[in-house]
Amino acid sequence: MNHLVVYAHPNPASFNHAILDAYTSELKASGHEVRIRDLYAVPFDPVIVQSDYDMINRGTPPEDIRREHDLIRWAGTMTFVFPIFWAGMPAMLKGYIEKVFSLGFAYIFEGDRPKGILKGKKAVIINTTGGALNYYQKSGMIENIRQTIDGGIFRFCGFQVLEHRFFVGVPISTPAERSLMLEEVRGIARSLSS
Repeated sequence: MNHLVVYAHPNPASFNHAILDAYTSELKASGHEVRIRDLYAVPFDPVIVQSDYDMINRGTPPEDIRREHDLIRWAGTMTFVFPIFWAGMPAMLKGYIEKVFSLGFAYIFEGDRPKGILKGKKAVIINTTGGALNYYQKSGMIENIRQTIDGGIFRFCGFQVLEHRFFVGVPISTPAERSLMLEEVRGIARSLSS
């Protein structure tokens, strides 16, 4: 299967990068074709401007957006690896979604109702947080994030969300706890082969 992994963390030495490495290594070991979009390394300009909208509306998106569309068409599964910043995704990834998941590519309107047109695509979301699990559970934050990201973006565009995993309290975790987290990540990748 073709896997497109979109990675958004500004620090190449972060635990998110360790997640990316563990996940993609396991996918490749299982025989999957993997392409990685490290949005901070590409580099990707996350700012959408009026000329982008104008070109999208004419059916001729700018080259940077067309390139991402081609990668998404190629992929059967997209995985997104990123930290939770201020109850959501980093601005770099938010900009990617705003530019790339565009009208006519990711969704259309039928009358006054939106319809996702990326049906058949699957999504895996892997997040890290700074806070501990009890904070996120008591505040309802995890469910709010799932509703916004899983429902408001991916299912809206027609994706089947296979997994949305949170690894919480990463800055306060021990090396042993991080090792277990990485084994969970490998398990997620292995599950995509069955």
